[in-house]
Amino acid sequence: MSRFSIIVPTINEANNLPLLLSDLSIIKKEGEILIVDCGSGDRTIDVASIYGAKVYLSKERNRGLQLDLGAKNSTGEWLIFLHADTRLTHDWFTKIKSVLEGDKNFIYYFKFKINDKKIIFRILEILVNFRSQLFKQPYGDQGLIIHRSIYLKNEGFKNIPLMEDLDFFRRLKNKKNLKQLNIPIYTSSRKWERTNIFIQALKNWNFRRRWLKGESTKSLYSEYYKK
Repeated sequence: MSRFSIIVPTINEANNLPLLLSDLSIIKKEGEILIVDCGSGDRTIDVASIYGAKVYLSKERNRGLQLDLGAKNSTGEWLIFLHADTRLTHDWFTKIKSVLEGDKNFIYYFKFKINDKKIIFRILEILVNFRSQLFKQPYGDQGLIIHRSIYLKNEGFKNIPLMEDLDFFRRLKNKKNLKQLNIPIYTSSRKWERTNIFIQALKNWNFRRRWLKGESTKSLYSEYYKK
């Protein structure tokens, strides 16, 4: 069994993936990288293969399905879920080793950062990290480190195209075991580039509210990703 498995869901990430895989290249033989693609039309799969990642194909565009498919095909004791537009610091692996030797009951997530120097994003970082710590509500783009036994105990990610991270955290038997690491993870600012970040935050809040009230993830997915 590998010490850990890094699972990355992708769809047309040929531009971002090389940067992340470069950050991950220092793991050597201590872990494995699994790319779970759902029909990319660019060179995402070629990039993954060049960097030596294991590639799996999802039958549909469904991030919950992709994440769980990666978990089911992984061999690691620890599962690390990352988004493809993520960047990590040069010393992330050195710092994370002590985490992998620690309490297996904790679910860890990184400190949220955005790879854009605009001041407005510093405000968003503060708000996201505050929400994560106070309300125990991190999101998938903050990276998740979960021991395999805890992932299975909580029945993993469900086959839903949206809100798969919120759904998983809602089902956790002990939210006190969610712990933020003092290690930053940098996510792309691209999702906020086409709109005001506060308007986008309000839209995201409304999507979550509608989902919690029982609206189907399929209808929300179509609206969320419409052009």
